[in-house]
Amino acid sequence: MLKTELYEHFSAWLDALLENNDMPENTKAFNFNLYEESIEDSVYGVQLVACEAFDEEDSDWACEECWSSEEDIFCVELSDEEDKDWKAAQNLIKGWIGDYLESGKYAGILNSEPVGIGFVDGDLEIIRK
Repeated sequence: MLKTELYEHFSAWLDALLENNDMPENTKAFNFNLYEESIEDSVYGVQLVACEAFDEEDSDWACEECWSSEEDIFCVELSDEEDKDWKAAQNLIKGWIGDYLESGKYAGILNSEPVGIGFVDGDLEIIRK
């Protein structure tokens, strides 16, 4: 599957999550949690969470969830031989998030708060403040 097709699937997944705009009023930030679903097959998962805290200096802010996509995880399998590590996955998904923040159907919801990305056991990167 081409990367543009994958973005279209990612965008549709986000649209479905954000369509009802049922984010809690106490949402202070959003984070895209990343998971290694299958290291051997280079499959990575993405979960969206709304957080009731945000502190750029403390990466634990993303643990203060007030909403989550829970088991509705978007999965992507990296297919390029040179792009199969976690950094490539994070960069690819970060690019998709950036594209969505610019022109996604419900980008206004995410753009109302800071947005981060990171593996659940790793450091977070702020995409938008």
